[in-house]
Amino acid sequence: MYFFLMYYLILSCGVADYLCHEGVESGLKDMYKKIFLAAENRSKHLPNIKPRLVAVSKTKPKELIFAAYDYGQRHFGENYIQELVEKSNDPEVLEKCKDIKWHFIGNLQSNKIKKIVAVPGIFVVETVDTEKLATMLDNAWSKQEKPNKEKLNVMVQINTSGEEAKNGAEPAKAVPLSKHVVENCPNLQLMGLMTIGRLDHDLTKGPNPDFQVLLQCREDVCKALNKRPEDLELSMGMSNDFEHAIEVGSTNVRVGSSIFGAREYKKPATKPEDSVTEHLAQTSIS
Repeated sequence: MYFFLMYYLILSCGVADYLCHEGVESGLKDMYKKIFLAAENRSKHLPNIKPRLVAVSKTKPKELIFAAYDYGQRHFGENYIQELVEKSNDPEVLEKCKDIKWHFIGNLQSNKIKKIVAVPGIFVVETVDTEKLATMLDNAWSKQEKPNKEKLNVMVQINTSGEEAKNGAEPAKAVPLSKHVVENCPNLQLMGLMTIGRLDHDLTKGPNPDFQVLLQCREDVCKALNKRPEDLELSMGMSNDFEHAIEVGSTNVRVGSSIFGAREYKKPATKPEDSVTEHLAQTSIS
C-alpha cells in the first residue's frame, strides 16, 4: 500500500515536488524530535511552555512552504519585508495556507511598518528595539481594518552580545522599552523578548552568556511589570544552538537551513561595505 501511495505521489506531483516534500518533512520530523528532547532536559524551575518552532523560509520558494505546511508546520519566519509581503499575498499561499502565522524577524525599519501591519496572517513582530518603532507600530496597527483583529504581538529585541553589527536594545533598556509597549501602546501585546546570541559560542565552556542575559532581562521585566515568567516568552536559538536555547529556557526557536537546506543568495556583494551586509543577512537568522 505504501509503495502505491508513493508511486501515485510521484506521478501526480512530479519527482522534484515529491523529493522536495520528502526533504522538508524529514527535516521537520527531526526538528520536532530534537525540540521535544531538549524540552525534556529543561530545568524544572523554568516555565513549562512548549517550545514553538518557527520555520525560517527566507530566500526559499513557496513550494517548500507548502511542503512544511502540509506536514503540520504553521509558524514561518521572514527577514526581509518585501519577501514577506510577496509570499504572504501570493494567491496560492493564501489559498493553501489559510492558517499560516508569519513572524517578522528581520531589522525593523520605520518606513516599512505600514507594509508589515498589512501582511495577511502576521502573527508577531519579533524585532522591536526602540520606543519610536513601538509607537509607530501601535499607530499603524490601529488603522488596520482586519476581520476579528486582535492586538498585534510584538517582542522586544535585546542585543545581548553587545556586537555593533547586531540590532537590538541594550539589556538596560529592556524594562523601559517593555513598559512603553505595555503602558503606551494599547494596540500591541507584549509577547516576550528576543535575541540573537553569538553564533560561535563554545558550549563546552558553559551556557551561552547571551541567553543568560536574556533570562535576566525577562526577570527584570517581570518584576517591573508585575508579570509571571510564564507571561513572557523568550525567542532565542537558531539552527546551530536551538537545543541549548530550549534547555535554558527558550520558548521560540527560529530554524531555517536544518529544515529547508542551505540558502542560495542571488546577489553576491560587490563592494566592501556590501560584504558586511551580506554576511549579516546570511548569518543573523539561520
